[in-house]
Amino acid sequence: MIPITTPKGTFRVWTKRVGNNPRVKVLLLHGGPGGTHEFFEVFDTFFPAAGIEYYYYDQLGSYYSDQPKDPSLWTLPRFVEEVEQVRQALGLGADNFYLYGQSWGGLLAIEYALKYQQHLKGLIVSNMMASIPAYNDYATSVLMPAMDQSVLAEIQRLDEAGEYTNPRYMELLMEHHYVDHVLRMPADEWPEPVLRAFKHLNQDVYVRMQGPSELGARGLLVDWDRTADLGRITAPTLVIGAEHDTMDPKHMKWMSEQFANGRYLYCPRGSHLAQYDDQETYIRGLMDFIEDVDKARSTGPAEARVSVD
Repeated sequence: MIPITTPKGTFRVWTKRVGNNPRVKVLLLHGGPGGTHEFFEVFDTFFPAAGIEYYYYDQLGSYYSDQPKDPSLWTLPRFVEEVEQVRQALGLGADNFYLYGQSWGGLLAIEYALKYQQHLKGLIVSNMMASIPAYNDYATSVLMPAMDQSVLAEIQRLDEAGEYTNPRYMELLMEHHYVDHVLRMPADEWPEPVLRAFKHLNQDVYVRMQGPSELGARGLLVDWDRTADLGRITAPTLVIGAEHDTMDPKHMKWMSEQFANGRYLYCPRGSHLAQYDDQETYIRGLMDFIEDVDKARSTGPAEARVSVD
């Protein structure tokens, strides 16, 4: 448990180290906000054999860390400072520090890199666009029109009524959206760590910052947009996109081309949790990137070597 200093006092966040490699240390930023590290337990099958040292980390408000009830703590700048405090406590630096973020974690990783990239050896942005307005446009113009419109209308009615805890609301999202765009497996076959992570989601943090569902964002992050700033990040960067994601894979390919030293990994069979539903492509591309940066090989071209058409 690492102590974190905030404007509202000191709290503790949970971390766990796996492996030992002085040159490769990967800090994992989970999604949400308010999610947990449990989405990443799949890496236990692959990273140790590859010699990758990695750190599970539950952000403040998440299940294994302190969960203060003060909503003023749920701001993007404070989360950035939290990541920096965790980095310092773990002793990570420019000679070994890889920052990996998925979904909200990818947004947080971009923000961290824009302020503290001098500490980074490599950056991975997985399944996250560089603009919430663009993400909302994608949901409205691509994802929603592809849904059963009567189902969409019922979801929107429940949404407008604020009935986010109504079992029918999640039932509709699961059957008509999540199994297509979050994890492309039948719901009764979802891996246990994923089910556990969803069970442990802190709704107070999630709804305040993101909004109640994956059909667009309406929380405090609604206006977040860093499309004009990506070129300021010079650390070697891997962007991971997936064909069936809630996030636009074309936008994520474009992002990879804006970074000064970027690469794109495309997962043609994957969705938002492509580490599960396009696992071979995802894991192989991620580990290739880490190995290339570790051995000072070029991180280009923009398309990763393992990208599949």
